[in-house]
Amino acid sequence: MQTAATAAPSVGESPVALATQPAAAPLLIGVPKETAPGEKRVATVPEAVVKLVKLGFAVAVESGAGAAANFADDTYREAGAQVVTDAAQLWSRADIVFKVRPPTPQEVGMLRRGATLIGFIWPAQNPELMQQLAGRGVTVLAIDSLPRQLSRAQKMDALTSMAGVSGYRAVIEAANAFGRFFNGQVTAAGKIPPARVFIAGAGVAGLAAIGTAANLGAIVRANDTRAEVADQVVSLGGEFVKVDYEEEGSGGGGYAKVMSEGFQQAQREMYAREAKDADIIITTALIPGKPAPKLITAEMVRSMKPGSVIVDMAAEQGGNCELTEPGQAVVKHGVTIVGYTDLVSRLAKQSSTLYSNNLLRLAEELCKAKNGRIDVNMDDDAIRGLTVIKDGNITWPPPPPKIPAAAAKPKSAAPVAAPKGHGHGASEPMAAKSLAIVFGVGALLFLLVGLYAPATFLSHFVVFVLACFIGYMVIWNVTPSLHTPLMSVTNAISSIIAIGALIQVAPPLSGAGADRPSQLILGLAVFALALTAVNMFGGFAVTRRMLAMFRK
Repeated sequence: MQTAATAAPSVGESPVALATQPAAAPLLIGVPKETAPGEKRVATVPEAVVKLVKLGFAVAVESGAGAAANFADDTYREAGAQVVTDAAQLWSRADIVFKVRPPTPQEVGMLRRGATLIGFIWPAQNPELMQQLAGRGVTVLAIDSLPRQLSRAQKMDALTSMAGVSGYRAVIEAANAFGRFFNGQVTAAGKIPPARVFIAGAGVAGLAAIGTAANLGAIVRANDTRAEVADQVVSLGGEFVKVDYEEEGSGGGGYAKVMSEGFQQAQREMYAREAKDADIIITTALIPGKPAPKLITAEMVRSMKPGSVIVDMAAEQGGNCELTEPGQAVVKHGVTIVGYTDLVSRLAKQSSTLYSNNLLRLAEELCKAKNGRIDVNMDDDAIRGLTVIKDGNITWPPPPPKIPAAAAKPKSAAPVAAPKGHGHGASEPMAAKSLAIVFGVGALLFLLVGLYAPATFLSHFVVFVLACFIGYMVIWNVTPSLHTPLMSVTNAISSIIAIGALIQVAPPLSGAGADRPSQLILGLAVFALALTAVNMFGGFAVTRRMLAMFRK
């Protein structure tokens, strides 16, 4: 259990000293302003601050930390946070620091010894940063190291949250650089064909891009090394393009793996064909801890139509296109190549809100007692995966998470054999002797009814028996394609009830023996007719509403 020796800073803009509190005081969460160029996100939004305070924490935010994401200092104060202007004071006094980007060496130097840092760290790409943080004796939880294969960890999965935002923004940037509409149109001035979009990589970012481009009316084609995502591509309105080479591409944890040279050669040939036809290419391929694979060569770029667009979402890791310039949008061979590394920051308010919710869920896992104290439980697979440094000791990479094995199915008991000569289960026809007994008993019952039942009952009984036969044939011959199978059966039954009720309600036929039913029978018939009408018309209304949910 972590202890605290400090409390929250005083309210206001002046860099006043933070008062020392007793050891039992709640931990202080510090939210500094991001200093990376172009970074507009903030680690915590006012809505999350309210919930952090309810967990027992004190929260301090550096002045202007949320300004680029349209969160003013006053909104943080109203949510219960304290605003300070001195960044060094915030870093040195905070027990827990919420960050977006990895800290700079200067920020590491301001970090209080024994504190806890939570944010994106990328330990495989930043070994020097890991050594600096370990030297400060801190605990570091890298949100990018979350074991994503754990279902309970999804609420803390900031990589998925940010990838969804970046995939959407990539399509918007492509539309901005493209010279015409995404959707096809036929106007008096001429016909406009729909844009053809090819997306390399159908992970979270790729799927978000597929859905966005398809909703804008483009013809979307996509490829991924993991064949299992094909159904997801199709469900979002895209067409999955398969590489003519059989090899499993899943690397575990929701990521792809490095493929064999044979697969890569077949993939390059497929990309070369797609590049000639595509108006827009969006690349999303990344492998953890490795440079981005080069998927789009300079020769492919030269083969594209003038005015085409490439959005390289892997630009920060070197790019999937050979001609990408990270952080820039350039035009080469008549093709606009967008290599922005701040796609998520271009939707700063949305991405900050999602990211702060991920950190809030992590805080709830660390502070289950809701007493403003955290417990970095290394026996918890999710927390263990996140923890890359514990009290100054580097604990990355973590051991594989212990995913519980599927429970073994109990052995089914051996079926009990039916007595010989008496078996009439679903798989065997009824024995001739048993069938004769059943029909004999039925005939005897009918004989007794015919001999002793009143004449009026007998006529109704005959109608009832005939209705059973006719109803059976009607119910099981209704075509389910007319509507749902359940509605088919219920409407058939309702129709039989309605016919019977109408016969009872109708005026009696003139002539001998035409007796009008009693008032009780009439009342029941009218009541049954009303309920049947409600069931039939209401069922069709509900069916129409259900079908409308699947229409655009």
